[in-house]
Amino acid sequence: MFEKVLFPTDFSEVSRHALKNCIPQLFEVGAKELYLVHIVDITATDIEAIELMKIDEGELNRIAEEIRTKGIKVNPIVKIGIPSLEIAEIAQENNVDLVVMPSKGENILRQMFLGSTASNLVRATKKPVLVVKYEWDEEKEEIKCLSNCKEIFKRPLIAVDFSKCSEKVINAVKKFEELIEEVTLIHVVDYGKHEELEKNIETAKVKLREFAKFFKVSSKTEVLTGIASHSILGTALAKDSSLIVVGKKGRSVIKDLLLGSTAERVVRDSKLPVLLVPCE
Repeated sequence: MFEKVLFPTDFSEVSRHALKNCIPQLFEVGAKELYLVHIVDITATDIEAIELMKIDEGELNRIAEEIRTKGIKVNPIVKIGIPSLEIAEIAQENNVDLVVMPSKGENILRQMFLGSTASNLVRATKKPVLVVKYEWDEEKEEIKCLSNCKEIFKRPLIAVDFSKCSEKVINAVKKFEELIEEVTLIHVVDYGKHEELEKNIETAKVKLREFAKFFKVSSKTEVLTGIASHSILGTALAKDSSLIVVGKKGRSVIKDLLLGSTAERVVRDSKLPVLLVPCE
C-alpha cells in the first residue's frame, strides 16, 4: 500500500470534505503517515505572506489535531512559495508514496490542466498523484465524493502502451496489490496502417497477457481500437472498475494536455478516481 501520503490543502470545502472522509478511509486500508501541506502563495506581499502563514499554521495545526484523534500520524507543513513547486519538493524530500488531490465539478480539470496549482503539481511531481472526484449534491445541497475511498484500489483498470512507462505503471499498482480483487489491463490500438490493424491487435493481446502475469490476483485483458480515452472510459464503466491508472509523460505534459492527450481526457471526463503515474 502507499504508506506515506501527501495531501495539499487550500482549506476549501472540497479539501475539508476529503480530509474528513476520504483520507481516513485510505488509512483504514493501509496508509501509515500523512503529510498535510498548505502553501502560502508567494505572490502575496511579504507582510501579507507572513501574516497569512501565522494564521494558516494555526488552522492547519487545528485540522491536524482533529485527524490525530482518528489514530492517524500527521505531519502538518506550512511554507511560503510557489504552491506546485513547494508541494513537489516536500513530496520528494519526504519520499512520499502518493499525492492525493481532490477535484470538483465538470470543468475543474479543464481549468486545472491550463495552469492552476494542481496542473503544475501534476507536471512537477515525480510521485504518483491520485485524483479523487467530487461534485455538488443538488438534493442534499452539499459536496459529495463520487467514490468510496476505502474501495478505490479494489478493481483497477490499468492502461498500458508497452513503453517503459508501462513498467512504472505496473510497479505503482503492485504497491497496493494486497487490496486488489481483480485487475483489468487495457491497450488501445490507435496506430499503424489499416492493413496492419489485425496483426497489431494480435501482437497487443500477447503482450498484454505477459503484463497480466505480473499480478497474483485475477486479471482480465482488453485490446480495443479507436480513440484511447473513449475506450479506457467505456471499459472502466463496463467492467465496474473502481480506479483508472494511466501514465503521464514528463516535461511535455502541459503541451500534451493542451493538445488533448489521453491522460488529460481521461482525468477530465472520468467520474472514477484516476491514478496518474509519472514516467520519468
